[in-house]
Parts: sequence; C-alpha cells; structure tokens
Amino acid sequence: MNYIGLIIAVVTFLVIGCFHPLVIKGEYYFGTRCWWVFALAGVGFVAASLLVFNSIMSPVLGVIGCSCFWSILELFEQKKRVEKGWFPMNPKRKNDYQQRHD
Repeated sequence: MNYIGLIIAVVTFLVIGCFHPLVIKGEYYFGTRCWWVFALAGVGFVAASLLVFNSIMSPVLGVIGCSCFWSILELFEQKKRVEKGWFPMNPKRKNDYQQRHD
C-alpha cells in the first residue's frame, strides 16, 4: 500500500489548522505589517521544496510555503473581520482600524 498521499493530506490538514491561529494572533499583535514575514517564509519553504528530493518532505514543504502565501491574503481579510466585530480588536492598535458605522 502507498501511504504517501494520505500522509501529505493529513500534514496539509494540520498545516492549515496551525496557520489559522497564526494569522489571527499575527493580525492581533502586529496588524497587517507582518505580511512580509509570511512572504519570506513562503519563498523559503517553496525554495526548499524544490531542493528536497524526498517524496514526502518536498510536497509538505510546498504546502507550508503556499500556506504562508495564502496567509498574506488572510491577514488582510482578518483585519476586515476585526473591523466588522467578528474578532477582538487589539486595544493598543485602535487607530489601525477603520471603524464601520453600519
């Protein structure tokens, strides 16, 4: 039996699950200014995936890299969710948010 697909699927699920709170906490403490950290990490992981010959580690590194890139978009979306009141706002950074008056 070939378990590689299942292993990569489970790791992908876990990576996505780990990145969700990273985006929430990153936006809370640093705002959208930390987008470049996700970009640099994404480039690093994608580059590493191209250099690794292991049939499990290469796709896993690619998944992590693409999750980093996707997290940049989610960081800006998270800011919108905070502005809507769906997530708590960091009181130290109130000026970073556009208050909505719906």
